[in-house]
Amino acid sequence: MSILGSDALKGKKIAIVATDGFEQSELEKPKKYLQGEGAETHVISLKSGSIKGWDEKDWGDKVDVDKVIGDVKVADYDALVLPGGQMNPDVLRTKPEVVSFVGEFVRSGKPVAAICHGPWVLIEADVVQNKQITSWPSLQTDVKNAGGKWIDETVVVDGNLITSRNPQDIPNFNEKIKEALVGKK
Repeated sequence: MSILGSDALKGKKIAIVATDGFEQSELEKPKKYLQGEGAETHVISLKSGSIKGWDEKDWGDKVDVDKVIGDVKVADYDALVLPGGQMNPDVLRTKPEVVSFVGEFVRSGKPVAAICHGPWVLIEADVVQNKQITSWPSLQTDVKNAGGKWIDETVVVDGNLITSRNPQDIPNFNEKIKEALVGKK
């Protein structure tokens, strides 16, 4: 057990799907938290090498890509995290291989966590119908048009979907991901 976390998620593998333009904190903070709880995380993207974040108002840091989307299977992971940022999910939702992976992940029943603009990918995967979802406020019409119910709360859990609005919600978002993987205390 580390001083920063626990071994609560030891043996769990988490997929984090992102591309250039991901919101820096929405990828890095959940990744660090989940690793601190003992999970193994993989940043999965459209290309190998690294991807560049967006840090509030300008380009942020690069993050190494662990795997390319075409080389991964839902069966290899226990949960999926979809960071936001405006550019990142807007690009991801145009890529059939990403949309297919996300849709399959949701249908598997395993936890899928999306924050900020991340629910755009859930919408494209056609998995929000009759689900309660939160997101960055500008997505509420998109959620409603896809048959979901938009809720303005820090974190909303509906079945295996975990959604949050923005970087300020990350602590609650992280806790709900952990709870989904180990159960509530």
